[in-house]
Amino acid sequence: MDFSLSDEERAVRDTIRSFVDRELKPLEEGVLRNERSGLAPLEPGILRDLQEKARAAGFWGITLPEEYGGIALGAVMHSIVEMELGRTFVPFRFGGEADNILFACTGQQRDSYLLPTIAGERRACFALTEPGAGSDARNIRATARRDGGDWVINGEKTFITGGSEADFCILFARTGEGITAFLVDREMGWKSSPIPLMGQRLCASLSFEDVRVPGSNVLGEVGGGLDLALSWIGQKRYVIPSMAIGAAERLLGMAIDYARVRQSMGHPIAHYQAIQWQIADSEVEIESAKWLTLHAAWRVERGMDARHAISIAKLHGSVMANQVVDRVMQIHGAMGYTKELPVERWYRDLRVMRIYEGTDEIQRRTIARNLIKGHAKLGSIGE
Repeated sequence: MDFSLSDEERAVRDTIRSFVDRELKPLEEGVLRNERSGLAPLEPGILRDLQEKARAAGFWGITLPEEYGGIALGAVMHSIVEMELGRTFVPFRFGGEADNILFACTGQQRDSYLLPTIAGERRACFALTEPGAGSDARNIRATARRDGGDWVINGEKTFITGGSEADFCILFARTGEGITAFLVDREMGWKSSPIPLMGQRLCASLSFEDVRVPGSNVLGEVGGGLDLALSWIGQKRYVIPSMAIGAAERLLGMAIDYARVRQSMGHPIAHYQAIQWQIADSEVEIESAKWLTLHAAWRVERGMDARHAISIAKLHGSVMANQVVDRVMQIHGAMGYTKELPVERWYRDLRVMRIYEGTDEIQRRTIARNLIKGHAKLGSIGE
């Protein structure tokens, strides 16, 4: 049993860490300043410039199949990359990426949606959640009815990440055969409205009123949309704790540095047991989340059933990050509560990890149900 990273995994980690330190962290002060002024975090064009720098270093299409020009990192290395990116709050994403379910595109769909998305010429959003159907995807009410060779869609979606910026959506609607996925261009008639949030994520509500979509825009099979949706969500559930680990490690490092220099009653606060225990508890929780997440990614990479492991990682990682950032704010005291430091920003941003792509409650339900029904066995790690 070998828990060490391979030479390739270590090289990828070190390269991404260097990129974050060199290219992204220097932008953090400007991001905070822009957001305090009500501006976009990054000026136009900066994200694309950063993506091109990453591409020059060999990182483009990190999860993209090689047949499309990507480097197709496995799940473990993908998790490691997301941990490193989680160390900064600068909103960066690698170029050359597309939602995993877009690879179900065929024929003209490939040319109209998949390839332009990979090239960065188009932007998609994943439209599943509705006002009355969040955790229970089977309860969606948006409908699509046949009308000749077309489908006519009616309904509402909410909390759709990137919904105001996307020029097409991957929409899930109820049809006579079940739930079906559609590729729906904005110009076909759907509208979006931004939703103000506690954190910095960009979400919107989407409305569809007699939106006509050609039959050729069905993604996958009619009635097969739920499987596609769960495939999309499944991947996100090991990415989220990966990002949480990176953020928590950065935050804990900030707390340790601050505790070394902040004086109280004649001593650095790092000398006090109350501070030491918060640091120790955070380190234990971060390390446990890291190994749970890497184990889940390892199962994904080997084609094993990873659903139980992913639920455990997602639950623990999301809760862990929120506990750590709370302790880090407490250690910083009043300074941590100000907008001069990024602690309060992370405090707001990390909170959503316990909600999206499966709430804490849904993960606990899934884990318990797997054990009770015998779908997973106690002590089965490694099997």
